[in-house]
Amino acid sequence: MKKRIVRITAALCAAALLVGCGSISSKDGGYYTTEAAAQESYNYDSVAGGVDSGLVPENAAEAATDETAQKIIYNASLSMESTDFDTTREALMTAVEANSAWLESTSLYGTEKDHDRTADYTVRVPVGSYRAFLAAVGDAGSVLNISESAENITSSYIDVQARLSALEAQRDRLNALADQAETTADLLEIESQLSDVQYQLENYTRQLRSMDQQVSYSTVDIYLREVATLTPTGVTFGERIADAFGGGWDAFVGFLQGLVIALVYLWPVLLIAVAVVFILRKVWKKRPKKEKLPKPAQTPPPAEYPVKPGDEPKPKY
Repeated sequence: MKKRIVRITAALCAAALLVGCGSISSKDGGYYTTEAAAQESYNYDSVAGGVDSGLVPENAAEAATDETAQKIIYNASLSMESTDFDTTREALMTAVEANSAWLESTSLYGTEKDHDRTADYTVRVPVGSYRAFLAAVGDAGSVLNISESAENITSSYIDVQARLSALEAQRDRLNALADQAETTADLLEIESQLSDVQYQLENYTRQLRSMDQQVSYSTVDIYLREVATLTPTGVTFGERIADAFGGGWDAFVGFLQGLVIALVYLWPVLLIAVAVVFILRKVWKKRPKKEKLPKPAQTPPPAEYPVKPGDEPKPKY
């Protein structure tokens, strides 16, 4: 009996060592690459209709499904504005449907009345349609800036695959030992080990599936803002001067429109102010005028020196 227990224990230790050969650093079900993930990011300004990715290769879709290819996650973030908010939103939704993408999250703020609406979209795009989707977004509105990033998770992906292979081998070994178990105690011990292995298998399978989805579907974050005047996007000096003139005139017209609207909103206050001024003027005119008092007679100034008797000036004839 003791020899049987020793053999089972030795088999369990061997299975554990087999798993350890393909282990990776893990914590809370997460995966950590043993090598620094290669990351590249690009930031550049773009004008409407000119958005194109210089980061994603043409064969990105094939690379995502190729088991021997590098596993790279492509992400992008765009900031854009539009004077026709509803039309731009419809164009974005059309681009999502046309490229087989889907909305992961969306949020809207502001009101149509105040013309201050903003929208945030998180779109998951098939990596094969990533470039076409960015071009469609550029046609939908004025893109102020775009940033892209590429994260290479090949090392993490290989480590998770190795971990899964080792766990599957351990599971097969434990199943074989369970068939050979002669006592209930041995069977319970093997089943406990099998339960732990099965839990780890499911955990790493979810991680591998999540990485596959991130590689196959890029994440594109879009921020859309409603504006009365588009921000100048000229590149050359002449274009920037033209944009400045156009923007200055639009700003002046917008100021006048805002002033008129403000006066319309404040018409009760203006009416009351005019009435108060009119009443005050009427009251001021009815007030009696003050009579001017006569000025007192002026007396000659006293002599600087006293005049002695006999020194008076003699009259001239």
